[in-house]
Amino acid sequence: MSTFWSIWIIVFTAITIVGCTWLLFANRKVEVSDDLKEGEAQKTGHVYDGIEEYDNPLPAWWFKMFLGTVVFGVIYLVLYPGLGNFGGVLGWTQVGQWEEEVAEAEAKYAPLYEQYSGTPVEELIANPEAMKMSRRLFNNNCAVCHGSDGRGSYGFPNLADNDWLYGGSAEDIKTTLVNGRQGAMPALGGALGEKGVDNVAEYVFKISGREHDAAKAEAGGQLFATYCAACHGPDGTGNKMLGAPNLTDGIWLYGGSPTLVRHSIRNGRNGNMPAQGDKLKAEKIHLLTAYVYSLSKNQ
Repeated sequence: MSTFWSIWIIVFTAITIVGCTWLLFANRKVEVSDDLKEGEAQKTGHVYDGIEEYDNPLPAWWFKMFLGTVVFGVIYLVLYPGLGNFGGVLGWTQVGQWEEEVAEAEAKYAPLYEQYSGTPVEELIANPEAMKMSRRLFNNNCAVCHGSDGRGSYGFPNLADNDWLYGGSAEDIKTTLVNGRQGAMPALGGALGEKGVDNVAEYVFKISGREHDAAKAEAGGQLFATYCAACHGPDGTGNKMLGAPNLTDGIWLYGGSPTLVRHSIRNGRNGNMPAQGDKLKAEKIHLLTAYVYSLSKNQ
C-alpha cells in the first residue's frame, strides 16, 4: 500500500475513534429545561403514533459497554494490522498464521503418509487403509474436475477407463500429477476451410467405425495425412508423447457428435491439467498416484 493511502486510513480511523468517544461523553449528560415542572420528564419533541421520545442519557451499563468497545478497538489496532501499513506490535499476519497451522498439520500427519512412500503403487492398490487415505486426497484435489468417481466430464478425462492421453502406467500418472499437462489441438478451420473440415470429420468417423460419407472420407483422408497425422499418427491411434488422443476407439474427450467433432477440427481445443507437485508433497503424490492407477484397474 502506498504511503498516501496508509496515512489516509490511519487519519480517518483515528478521527472515527475520537469522534465516537466524543459523542459518547457529549451525550452522557442532558441539560434540563427550566420550563419543566417538578416530576415532568425531559423530551426530545419527537412523537410517533402517540409515543413520545424521552431525552435521557444512556444507562450507565450501556455507556460503559460502548466505552469498552472503543478501548478494545484501540488495543486491537495497536496489537494487530488495521492502521494502513502499520502491522501491529505483535507482528501477526494471516499468512504467518496459515504457515504455522500448515507446519503443525504436516508434523502431525506426515508420518501417516510416509509409511506408504516406500511401497510400490502396484501393491498399494491392494491396501484398504492406503486407499481410504488416497481417496480423500483425490476428493480434495481432483474430484472438482474429474468427478468423485473419477469418470470425468466434458473436457475432463475419464480416469476409470483404460484410455490414457499421456500413458496409464504408475510412472506416467505420477509425472502427470507432479508436472501437470498442457494439451493443445490447433484450430484448422482457416487452413482447411469449411469443406475441408467436413471432409476430415467424415474421415475421423470412418476410422472410428461410424457411419460416414465415403466420398468425403476419401478426400478427408488426404487432408488428415497432411494436417493431422503428425500428432494423431497415420492410422489415427494417437501419440501419448504428445497427448494426442486415439481417434479410433470411440472415446471422445469433448464429445463425439458430428457437430462437436467438427468444432474441434475447426476451432481447436486447449486443455490444462494443473501441476500438483508444488502443492502436494511427494508422499501425498505417491498415494494419489495409487488411487488414480486403481480406478482403471478396478474397472
